[in-house]
Amino acid sequence: MKYISTSALAKELEVNSAELFKELNNKGFIEKKNSQWLLTEKGVKKGGKTKNNPKFGEYIVWPKENFDLNNDSTIPNSTTLLNATKIAKEYNISSQKMNLILSELGWIKKDIAGWEVTKQGKRLGGQQFEHNQSGGKYVLWPDSILENKSLKSVFSDESEQEESSEETANFQEKNNNFRDKFPATYRTRDGHMVRSRGEVIVDDTLYIYGIIHAYEKKLPIDENMYCDFFIPKENVYIEYWGMENDPKYVDRKKKKLEIYKKYEFNLIELNDDDIANLDDNLPRKLLKYNIKVY
Repeated sequence: MKYISTSALAKELEVNSAELFKELNNKGFIEKKNSQWLLTEKGVKKGGKTKNNPKFGEYIVWPKENFDLNNDSTIPNSTTLLNATKIAKEYNISSQKMNLILSELGWIKKDIAGWEVTKQGKRLGGQQFEHNQSGGKYVLWPDSILENKSLKSVFSDESEQEESSEETANFQEKNNNFRDKFPATYRTRDGHMVRSRGEVIVDDTLYIYGIIHAYEKKLPIDENMYCDFFIPKENVYIEYWGMENDPKYVDRKKKKLEIYKKYEFNLIELNDDDIANLDDNLPRKLLKYNIKVY
């Protein structure tokens, strides 16, 4: 099914764009908050979706075919939307635990009242809603989320996913070669086994700061890539670039940065100069993502 913007839909229906926005609002399909049009739950049932443009930001799209403005019923074959409770039932866990898992995957983040969908979550079809009475935020997901590889891997004993793309397979092979070439033989204060003295300094510093972190966590994406460190509190990834004189390492770094940019993940980069003055540099970099050290 093809989806088009509200303005494009206005042309299809041969009506004024401003009038269409007004009518969609009157019918409860969209609502305006802080000068921005937002899709309502009723609008989702009508077939509306939210998309994000890197240049213009978030906007609403509608099914191009058979869109009847005067019919308030849901569109045929519309996507079923699931809340955290329904997803949790598939894995026999509580909705609270499921929200924590979705947060660790980087798809939602904690709000003052409820949960807010992230850019990564929107890519997967997550839709933001608010409770009418309390104003608390919650997220609904298309049923296709149940087949997401990253979500399924959380509940699977298999940590590695098969890759069909030749480019992805090549990156995976280089990534695994690096991990084999530099085994984790350095022990940190919190018991992590890391691959270099520089990583020992980073890990120990995070431990001293009291920041919960993981070492070499797989990113929640199809590509088989691991970060150096992950801070679940604000879904922040840390990469320590310690071998930038090695051409193969530089090539690996470039590919990793492309993936971080592709998925718009929160990333902190550290090099040898940062390590030399880590107590000055790391707190400043963490503060950009609302993580206070002192």
